[in-house]
Amino acid sequence: MSLQTRLREWLPRLQAPPTWGVDPVPAEHRRLRWFDIFVLWSSLGVGLLVLEAGALLVPGLSLLQALLAILVGTAIGTLLLALVGILGSEHGIPTMVLLRSVFGKQGSYLATIFNVVQLVGWTAFELWVIGLAADQVGQALFGVSNRTLWVAVFAVWCTLLALGGPLVVVREWLEKFGIWIVYAVTIWMTIYLFTHYDILALLSRPGTGEMPFWLGVDLVAAMPISWIPLVADYNRFVRRSKDSFWGTYLGFALTNIWFYSLGALFLLTANVSEPTPEHLITAIMAMTGGIVALAVILVDETDNAFADIYSTAISIQNIFPQFNQRLLIILTGVIGFIFATFLTMSEYFNFLLLIGSLFVPLFGIVLADYFVVRRWGLAEEAGEWRISALVAWLAGILIYQAITQWAPQIGASIPCFLLTFLLYTGLRRLWQQRPVRVSREG
Repeated sequence: MSLQTRLREWLPRLQAPPTWGVDPVPAEHRRLRWFDIFVLWSSLGVGLLVLEAGALLVPGLSLLQALLAILVGTAIGTLLLALVGILGSEHGIPTMVLLRSVFGKQGSYLATIFNVVQLVGWTAFELWVIGLAADQVGQALFGVSNRTLWVAVFAVWCTLLALGGPLVVVREWLEKFGIWIVYAVTIWMTIYLFTHYDILALLSRPGTGEMPFWLGVDLVAAMPISWIPLVADYNRFVRRSKDSFWGTYLGFALTNIWFYSLGALFLLTANVSEPTPEHLITAIMAMTGGIVALAVILVDETDNAFADIYSTAISIQNIFPQFNQRLLIILTGVIGFIFATFLTMSEYFNFLLLIGSLFVPLFGIVLADYFVVRRWGLAEEAGEWRISALVAWLAGILIYQAITQWAPQIGASIPCFLLTFLLYTGLRRLWQQRPVRVSREG
């Protein structure tokens, strides 16, 4: 085979893939199947930050309570994630654009601003922990430490993944290599913990009681909920809604449960004094073959940062559709790198709960509108503002924060979602019974 022929085979892969911005993805480009989306969301459920969140559950909860909280929180949060994913696959548009029919065009901009802030925050958190882990691996292998350099290297790599887009990342990276080495390493870490420690004894050990059970559920549910504002950005490439739902639900639930549980086990077994990324990284490296395991998790962590960077650009285009998507991706990578160089993890717990307070009620409203008010339909784009949705959203945020502050023992996610769901449904029905007149409600 001549060099010219080989170049012709490889160059198309290097060409920039098409972008659709806020426009619906054409049907012929919705190529992802059940297995594709399962692999994507399974990969996005893996990460050092998930281990960190799992470690926060104990010893405030006993290990048995923590595992139950992980199951319940994952079931709740991932159900919401998969349901919103259906909207993406049905209509082929990003999540923030879906909000236009519920909150109005201007109302969707408000939600978009919050989403961009949380995505830039997640980008910085991801790059920070990637740089930390890479620096530890570099010191162990080469005796050299330069965390800022590692953050820069992986910021560039994650930005390149985002420029490639979801179809390239899923088909060319995750399905061919990424997810399989992650599964292998995760199985190895699980076997190691179960063969080196008495897990049954840990299950009978009581917790300190510092964390209420339902607050633990909120902490677990916050992880899949944090992905809800992004889900349609990827599920709009799925062929069928059934594939979208089950691929998302099973894929994310599998690894979210697995890594939350491993985080709790590492804290209780591996002499981890505090649930910090530094201590968890040290515990992983202390295992036989721990450096290899950490390196694999580190590489997979880049998928999470890719998703945050890509979806930041897509979200901004909801407000400014004329902006170039690739330029927005590059700018997000740069900003994430800058923030990651001076970030600390001291506010990570509060950051997760803040995400829950904003997006649990937001998507309670979206699901109420789609499944109850519209009966499995998406309305035409509303006017500038839809007051009923904004009122219900504000009420939901206040409900979540009030429960978290004054009644954490009952948990905020389930009551907040249900109350916001019912409140919005009631407001819409009251509004529809009013005499028809010109308004901004839409």
